[in-house]
Amino acid sequence: MRRVGLAAVLAFVTLGPSGVLAEEPKKIRDNSFLLEEAYNQEPGVIQHIQAFQHMRDKSWNFTFTEEWPVPKETHQLSATVPANHIHSGGTETGIGDIQLNYRYQAVLKDPVALAPRLSLIFPTGDDEKGLGNGALGFQVNIPASIEIGDKWVTHWNLGATYIPNAKGAGGIRGDTTGFNFGASVIYLLSENFNLLVEAAGSSHEFIEGDGRLRREESFFINPGMRFAVNFKSGLQVVPGIAMPIGVGPSEGEYGVFLYLSFEHPMF
Repeated sequence: MRRVGLAAVLAFVTLGPSGVLAEEPKKIRDNSFLLEEAYNQEPGVIQHIQAFQHMRDKSWNFTFTEEWPVPKETHQLSATVPANHIHSGGTETGIGDIQLNYRYQAVLKDPVALAPRLSLIFPTGDDEKGLGNGALGFQVNIPASIEIGDKWVTHWNLGATYIPNAKGAGGIRGDTTGFNFGASVIYLLSENFNLLVEAAGSSHEFIEGDGRLRREESFFINPGMRFAVNFKSGLQVVPGIAMPIGVGPSEGEYGVFLYLSFEHPMF
């Protein structure tokens, strides 16, 4: 039954019912899963992105991101709302620290795109439960995208996070820093169906109960796939699935990653 269902989905994506799908395929330019692509939203088009990751230790993370051009492709605003379930030394579930993001389309000339992002991280998560930092933070990320012929795209990310006066265990405060990096390769099996593999790493500081800083590192390889369904109204629906696999400092960790985005004209 699963094979029949998958075949039906692929047939729908490829052929589609008459009068429902757009006549011309709209090439997928959505975000990679663990990384950012460097393409801002087109004028008059908004996107709603949902991502859910469930790991072996039963922890999970859900994010909802809304992206808006302001008003054209050069400038983009977005907001990211996370919900986290922590399953380590106890169980906690709740909203994390919300991010407000601004991204500038510095370069958009085939085959290269570059769009630096600056974010404010608001202390909306409960720091006593380990769901937030307890202080306003700042993040910068530099995504670059390069198209290699008609079938390949690669995305590269490098970023940093700074939380001044972050709150740690026992209410102790201190400044913390973090770094993120990664790259992905996308293969366009068709304009509506992509295969991908990502490599993403991070290094972040946390405040111990005695005030000392502890640094935690992670690194994951994330193979996956995504496809698009395009409608005459301009709506593009992109589901995706991947399997994050920990290597190096994250060896032994693995999980499942689910993705769903809706992109459509504002009016």
